[in-house]
Amino acid sequence: MAADLDPAPAPPTSVRREVVVRTAVVVVGLLAAAAVWATWRVFVGTYEGQLLDQAAFEGAELGRNQLWRVAEPVLDVISVPFIAAVLAIAVIVALVRRRWLLAAQVVLLIAGANASGQLLKYGVFERPDLEVGDRLANTLPSGHTIAATSCAVALVLVVPRAWRAGVAVVGGLYAAGTGVSTLIGAWHRPGDVVAAVLLVLAWTCLARALGPSGSRGTRAQHRRESTAASLLLGAGVVAAGVAGLALMRTLEALGQVEGQHHCTGLETREALFTAYAGGSLGIVAVCAAVFGVVLVVLRITEPAPVP
Repeated sequence: MAADLDPAPAPPTSVRREVVVRTAVVVVGLLAAAAVWATWRVFVGTYEGQLLDQAAFEGAELGRNQLWRVAEPVLDVISVPFIAAVLAIAVIVALVRRRWLLAAQVVLLIAGANASGQLLKYGVFERPDLEVGDRLANTLPSGHTIAATSCAVALVLVVPRAWRAGVAVVGGLYAAGTGVSTLIGAWHRPGDVVAAVLLVLAWTCLARALGPSGSRGTRAQHRRESTAASLLLGAGVVAAGVAGLALMRTLEALGQVEGQHHCTGLETREALFTAYAGGSLGIVAVCAAVFGVVLVVLRITEPAPVP
C-alpha cells in the first residue's frame, strides 16, 4: 500500500519520453476512433456488411428464450442512475487517493464516451436502406455497451495497483457479456457493439494523454498487469481468428442463397448458428483486446515501478 500511495514523488520523466508516450497514446486513440468509423462504414454502409450483421442478428434467435433469462438482468442494470453511481464512486476513490487529475480523467472518459455515442448514433451516422433487415434507423454504436465498458474502464483506472489486473479481466468479461446480451435480446447487431467498445478506447486514450495520474506500483504489480494484458490480447487474437472463420463460412452461405427483403435468406440451423457464433466471438475478441490495450496504455503513461 505504501508504494500505491507514493509518499515520495517519482523522479521527473524526461521531456522527450513524455512527448513520445503521449503522442503514442494519442495515435492509439485516433486509430480507435478511425476503427469506429470503419466499423460503421463496413457493417452499416455496405450491403455485404449489413448482410453479415443481420445474419448474426437472425441467428441470435436460436435459444433466445433460455438465454434471455441471463441476458435481461445484465441489461437491466444499465441506466442513467447506474452510470452516475459508478462515476461518483470512481471520482470519490480517485479523490481519496489524492489523484486529482485521475478524477478529471474519469469524468472525461465516462461523460465523453456516453455523450459522443449518442451524438454519433442520432446525429452523425446514418443507416442506408439496402433492403436488409426491417430496422431502418441507425443503431450504431450501442449505448448500453458504451455505458458498461466506460464504467468498467473507469474502475480499472481508479483502483489501487494491486487490484488493477484482476479488475481489467473482470471488466473485459462484463463488457463482453453486456455486448452479447444486447445481441441476445435483439437490441443490437454485433457491429453496434464493436463500435461502442472501440469508442470507449478512443476516449480512454484521450483522457490518459492529459498526463500521468497513477502510482509507480511495484515490479510484482507490473508483472501481474503485463501477464493480464498478454492474456487479454492473446484471448482477443484467438477469438478474432475463430470469428473470422465463422464469418467466412457465413459469407459462403450467403452467397448460396438469394437475398430477400428484410432477411438474409439463411434458413438452416447450422448457417444461422455459425453467423451468431461469429458475431458473438467478434464482440468477445474486441472486448478482450481493448482491455488488454487499456492495461498497456496505463502502464506506459505511469512512472517506472519501485525497486
